[in-house]
Amino acid sequence: MIDRYTRPEMGHIFSLENKYAIWQEIEVLACEAHAEMGKIGITREEAAWIRDHAKFDRAEVDEIEAVTNHDVIAFLTNMGSYIDAEVPEGEPKPSRWVHYGMTSSDLGDTALCYQLVQATDIIIEDVRRLGEICRRRAFEERDTVCVGRTHGIHAEPMTFGMKFGSWAWELRRDLDRLLDAREGTACGAISGAVGTYSSIDPFIEQYVCEHMGLGSDPLSTQVISRDHHAYLAGVLATTAATCERIALEVRNHQKTDTLEAEEPFRKGQKGSSAMPHKRNPITVEKVCGLSRVVKANAQVAFDNVALWHERDISHSSNERVALADSFIALDHMLHCLIRIIDGLVLYPARMKANLESTRGLIYSSKVLLALVDTGITREEAYAIVQRNSMQVWDDVQQAREGADLRTRLEADPDCTLTSEQLDAIFDPWSFLGRIDVVFDRLEQLSFE
Repeated sequence: MIDRYTRPEMGHIFSLENKYAIWQEIEVLACEAHAEMGKIGITREEAAWIRDHAKFDRAEVDEIEAVTNHDVIAFLTNMGSYIDAEVPEGEPKPSRWVHYGMTSSDLGDTALCYQLVQATDIIIEDVRRLGEICRRRAFEERDTVCVGRTHGIHAEPMTFGMKFGSWAWELRRDLDRLLDAREGTACGAISGAVGTYSSIDPFIEQYVCEHMGLGSDPLSTQVISRDHHAYLAGVLATTAATCERIALEVRNHQKTDTLEAEEPFRKGQKGSSAMPHKRNPITVEKVCGLSRVVKANAQVAFDNVALWHERDISHSSNERVALADSFIALDHMLHCLIRIIDGLVLYPARMKANLESTRGLIYSSKVLLALVDTGITREEAYAIVQRNSMQVWDDVQQAREGADLRTRLEADPDCTLTSEQLDAIFDPWSFLGRIDVVFDRLEQLSFE
């Protein structure tokens, strides 16, 4: 992702500086674990020296890697030079204990999982914040009546608060999935070349992982199995799809022909280089576009599950791009939506006008049931309502003057409803008498 889309917190997690810092900590912890075990020659004093003197310089690592063409060896060489720099001539070099019995993936995979946990924690807080905003706005707009749409066509009255509430529930499910994926990803492995612990005691893995706040992969094959990463990438993609759903709804409501809601338009903002009147939904359009990146990257993670035998590195190159980009993009999307949904501008008067624009057609389902209640068959009732509705529909589509559905029904000799019954039906709140159920449930929703 380009820099202006990257928040410093998330961008730092996937920086080389952070990765190398985690590598350093893993290597130091492994040395301390060896010293505690006492099975090899490293002393506690040497482990303490390594802790105090371990350092790296990214530019120097890059210079070494240009020669070795191996990032781990380049890092270890650089860190070792700092560990040994102040050791008197002729004394044993403490750096000889660094990476003892380990293979590159022990270091790289454990560090990557730690980075993914760091990044997931940020996304979790983003989702919590957006979810709480959606829940709050649901109650603010609980009684803001608007028309519900199915297939893009006016259906029945609802309230705009229900939209916010639906998003809040989906974000809560995203949060649950993220918490589950975080738990599955929070594991490390220091088990040697093919996972047999041939040159390193399992205690070292246990010690390092516990101090890093990770669990241990019960059976790694040099690499930590990529189903962990695929599941996490799938959860990120699902969360991105939620963001896209919210953003798309805002886009649809901001269309000139609808204009019931609008993303905030900042002072000094310009909508179009050619048309000064434009106020385009550019932020939510961006969210929809970035969602495609996160969803596509999930496929990369799924493809990484199947590796040759115990390990190859076909996964290594692409996940450095795909995982980082997915987290950075999703973090940016969520922060865009936090701002947009918190400040989403609503136009209740336009909602009312749209609600009435089809001249009562949205009440057809209530009329149908009321006719059945008078004793006629459903087929007879449907024919009465549809016949009159289609006449209104034609007038609306042709922008012709004409009677609304209530007037036509009252004049229809086949209609068995009284004027008082029609008055009760042609009220949007006749549909909303039970929405307390929805909002009572929403009262119980928590993002803790």
